[in-house]
Amino acid sequence: MIHLIFPDGSKREFKAGVTGREVAASIAMSLAKKAVLIKLDGELLDVDRPLEHSGKFEILTRESPEALETIRHDVSHIMAEAVQELFPGTQVTIGPAIEDGFYYDFARDEPFSLDDLAKIEERMKQIVDRDEPITREVWDRDEAISHFREIGEDYKAQIIEGIPAGEQVSVYRQGNWKDLCRGPHLPSTKAAGKAFKLTKLAGAYWRGDHRNPMLQRIYGTAWASEADLEAYIQRLEEAEKRDHRKLGRAMDLFHMQEEGKGMVFWHEKGLMLWRTIEAYVRRRMDAAGYQEVRTPQVLDRVFWEKSGHWEKYRPNMFVCETEEGEELSLKPMNCPGHVQIFKFGQKSYRDLPLRMAEFGACHRYEPSGALHGLMRVRAFTQDDGHIFCREDQIEEETARFIELANSIHADFGLERDHIALATRPEIRAGSDEFWDKAEAQMLSAARKAGVEPVIAEGDGAFYAPKLDWVLKDSIGRLWTCGTIQLDYVLPERLDAEYVGEDGQKHRPVMLHRAICGSLERFIGVLIENYAGAFPLWLSPVQVVVATITSDADEFALKAAAALRAQGLRVETDLRNEKINYKIREHSLAKTPVIAVVGRREAEEGKVALRRLGSDGQQILTLAEAANVLATEATPPDLARAGDDGKAGRGAGGLEAG
Repeated sequence: MIHLIFPDGSKREFKAGVTGREVAASIAMSLAKKAVLIKLDGELLDVDRPLEHSGKFEILTRESPEALETIRHDVSHIMAEAVQELFPGTQVTIGPAIEDGFYYDFARDEPFSLDDLAKIEERMKQIVDRDEPITREVWDRDEAISHFREIGEDYKAQIIEGIPAGEQVSVYRQGNWKDLCRGPHLPSTKAAGKAFKLTKLAGAYWRGDHRNPMLQRIYGTAWASEADLEAYIQRLEEAEKRDHRKLGRAMDLFHMQEEGKGMVFWHEKGLMLWRTIEAYVRRRMDAAGYQEVRTPQVLDRVFWEKSGHWEKYRPNMFVCETEEGEELSLKPMNCPGHVQIFKFGQKSYRDLPLRMAEFGACHRYEPSGALHGLMRVRAFTQDDGHIFCREDQIEEETARFIELANSIHADFGLERDHIALATRPEIRAGSDEFWDKAEAQMLSAARKAGVEPVIAEGDGAFYAPKLDWVLKDSIGRLWTCGTIQLDYVLPERLDAEYVGEDGQKHRPVMLHRAICGSLERFIGVLIENYAGAFPLWLSPVQVVVATITSDADEFALKAAAALRAQGLRVETDLRNEKINYKIREHSLAKTPVIAVVGRREAEEGKVALRRLGSDGQQILTLAEAANVLATEATPPDLARAGDDGKAGRGAGGLEAG
């Protein structure tokens, strides 16, 4: 007999081998009809899977949030069946559920076309209507290899060959179609529903290795209801309008090209945006008591071996050799260099906490297929920082940092969704005892700051657990920006010490922290959050003075000079074009303010201010306009500082260009 504990705490006894559906039927036949999955001790299982042991038990329906991933996995199998029915001879490889959808990789000589997606979708709906039962079978490993070889599924056979000899494998049969899969799955194709859509085609190397054959990947999305699908499609359409790669080109901010994969070519306006962000962050770091430093870009292999990066991170490092036989690496991160600065000269317990910051340029090898605009690059700059402190200072410093990070993210208009506590990864440095201690300290520090973190199992850095900031943008998407990581390992490996109050040498604790993270990625997030329409303080060009007639050219130049004198970033448009054309063009370029001047404005010493997204205009004297716009363009930190931050520095001043 087995004992099942239900969500309400009640317990019931059943014969071993009872299925989840039978348990549901013992409660109500209506529940048995709606049941699509069960959960036993946290593990999702097929609803018709025999239960062999006692534990916490839960019945899931299609409406259960935890069923969504399985719906997507089932739809990927339905897509694979549809593809093989429509295009005989196509081999299937892998087809997992992913965030917001699924994909499947296919081996086929002839490429799929976008027109094929509509045909595949239609066949998928037919398969759903066929209500094909989905059943699990357990096969002998060697028999499974032989079977898939015989039916021409060489990729499936390769996957099974990677399973240790003697183990059994699970195969799911879907009508007459079958696939190697560990499951779980819904009871039938009908249970998956029709709230799905195929979204795009892509190439993918078999097992992610460029030396292997190129496969064809079909992406799709699937949801529990048509309403959810429609809402997602609308979000996709909105995200498409906000694509930072398109806006970056349209706004003349940056570009990327094949000859510099994963490297950004910043144009003047893009660099102005960069410098504005950098100046703001630098002021916040200065106010928070950080020392700004700079460390070498290239260091000897011996250095990276001591830090542990050579062993744990070597595949992601760019390595070079000199004629003198030196083996060097571009730094993938800044932390070991900061330890060297800490070690220079003797440190006392009175010097702690020592907060060190750097806009550190790093290089990491990312496969070309993983690169994505500013979001995934090979060369990037971090607003990096490290806090060297005593163990009794961990909670206070972490709480201070949480407050600082929250304030900075809010100034950039990004809302915090949650903070995640990322715990020990599979490949890591340090003992389990260390990780137990470090994870408990990070959890305690977060709670001291009034934050209850969401646990992200296995997502920690190889040397430390961390708190990650997950931010929400204006259309509800989540982005991870900002982190603080608790590290006992690196100070030990690199022999960092301070003299304690007892006169003895001690190891400092090292808190790795960043708020924006990669500035490249952070700028990409900001572009998409604002759809390019930045608040005035961030906009690369804050005001364009545009003339209605050439009679106003002289006054327009005077107006531009007066606005620049207030620290504003100003351009003029004196072209012989109609004013409506100029306004439309600069609106498309996301210019926040257009100051229109004609003959009357020139005679009266006034300007007509038109704001982006508004059809109205505000008539002000030139002096009034300069003061109003300078105040509006004041960065948030300077605005809080009061009148001292308004004039000149208000729009970024010399620091921001």
